[in-house]
Amino acid sequence: MDLALLKQKLGNLNAPKNSGGKTYEKIDYTKVFWKPQVGNYTIRIVPAKSNKQNPFKEVYFHYGFAKGPVLALNNFGEADPIMEFAAKLRQSKDRDNWALAKKLDPKMRVFVPVVVRGEEHLGVRLWEFGKEVYKSLLGFAADEDYGDFTDIQEGFDFKIDAVAAEVAGRKVVSCTLRPRPKASPISEDINQINKWLEEQPDIMTINRKREYNDIKELLAKWLNPEAEEEQSVATPAPTAIPTTPSAVQSDWVNDNQVTEQEKAAFSLNTSSSDKFDELFQ
Repeated sequence: MDLALLKQKLGNLNAPKNSGGKTYEKIDYTKVFWKPQVGNYTIRIVPAKSNKQNPFKEVYFHYGFAKGPVLALNNFGEADPIMEFAAKLRQSKDRDNWALAKKLDPKMRVFVPVVVRGEEHLGVRLWEFGKEVYKSLLGFAADEDYGDFTDIQEGFDFKIDAVAAEVAGRKVVSCTLRPRPKASPISEDINQINKWLEEQPDIMTINRKREYNDIKELLAKWLNPEAEEEQSVATPAPTAIPTTPSAVQSDWVNDNQVTEQEKAAFSLNTSSSDKFDELFQ
């Protein structure tokens, strides 16, 4: 027997489903993402390596279709089957269809590279947040008293107050932020500055981009989970592919989640695979 070949086949069988036989290195998310817990922090937003003019990266995700968030294909300027399905729902005059379509729209999350004061040894990490925090930061950028708060010599640190809250019955961490009143350099060490500017995680490479048909299959299973259960056999589940952990902020609550009642109320016919495929033709 060719033991090397058999080991390779075993690796392929254990590889995540729909991953093309590729294996994915396990990611230590604590080194990639900064997620504030209850407490007080001081952070510095770092100029983004990928875009020196704009540190913020708007990324759209689908939630509820897989174990983790799914990158929407509109991030890459490509057609996305879940968005196409939502568009089909909006072609009708059915109120339930429109309500479901709104919740199926991909949700924007914003990522910005930050250094947490007192944890500079951990390097640059990504802070994830939603619209309200984003609007606050953009407001400071538009304020002539602050302007470019990412400037490495004359920028501003931010004070973050993170408190426990409950929104729509869900426990969240609510953040308020304010810039420190005096400008300051990002660091006194030029070597550290250069390292922070060059060594930054990239959210678009951390999250696996799924292909169109892969997302279409997730949508089909989501619409008709009973069919998936009928076809399943008693085999071990595939290894999960690392995905970005979703930050829980006060601007991200259960209102974005589709209930089973809402899913059952829409009127498009997806009862068979042929009927489902016709929606994308």
